[in-house]
Amino acid sequence: MVKTLKDLINLAKDKEKKILSVAVAQDREVLISVIEAVKLGIIDAILVGDIDKIEFIAKEESLDINNIKIIDEKDNKKAANKAVELITTGKADFIMKGMLGTAELLKAVLNKEANLRRKNLLSHIMIYDVPTYHKLLLLTDGGIVPYPGLNEKIAIVENAIEVAHSLGIQTPNVAPICAVEVVNPNMQSTIDAAALTQMNRRGQLKGCIIDGPLALDNAISKEAAKHKGIKSEVAGDVDVLLVPSMESGNFLAKSMGYLAKAENAGIVAGAKCPIVLVSRSDTAKSKLYSIALSALSCNE
Repeated sequence: MVKTLKDLINLAKDKEKKILSVAVAQDREVLISVIEAVKLGIIDAILVGDIDKIEFIAKEESLDINNIKIIDEKDNKKAANKAVELITTGKADFIMKGMLGTAELLKAVLNKEANLRRKNLLSHIMIYDVPTYHKLLLLTDGGIVPYPGLNEKIAIVENAIEVAHSLGIQTPNVAPICAVEVVNPNMQSTIDAAALTQMNRRGQLKGCIIDGPLALDNAISKEAAKHKGIKSEVAGDVDVLLVPSMESGNFLAKSMGYLAKAENAGIVAGAKCPIVLVSRSDTAKSKLYSIALSALSCNE
């Protein structure tokens, strides 16, 4: 089982090398992470974007791109489509977001002609290595689905379970996070949490243990759960935090990075190939971890 994000690198190095397609590759941190992943033997890469800008960044950062294939395309939309085409034609195994918006890339991925939709819903999963927590922590969905209903939450959980399994977490503990840990008829998130819990207990949602509603404190702290009289397999030992909205997930994600100094990796699941997707402000190290995570997910 992967215990830290650094373990991702070593595990990915031991697997079959994958080919990464980078959409709009003229991004400094993206290029640094991609070239490092190539050096480590995790991937081969095809860069799609403005070749002049790519070469300028490579020269400034002393990056060796001599053996990297570059497809020159200065228009972002066309670059995204060409990066996706590399997947559909079997020339690449997974795709990474470069210097373009998430919506732009997902539009290309979800184009009917691309035929990359595997499930009804794509969702975003972040993995955090929090210094104060005893294992890796997955957070979903803080990046794609704004206000998920019960059906969307089912799909989000299923996508997160797949990613957890790729990390070697055989039966991940999933906590639907709410403001309170009891069902409140006036709070839809608590009703959804209870429904997910019951579905899991009756075998409708498999491959994990779900218990909720749980507030954040008792999901991550056994002491907090004990103080509130909560008895749960998940409390204090959660693997996956399921947030009620994209906004709440985004706030929590940013606080982990900036306040808790947690390292992270990000992936979009639900398509026929993994999609490397983290914030454009994330570090090259975060992007490297994300590449390794997605390369591992290709093997699932």
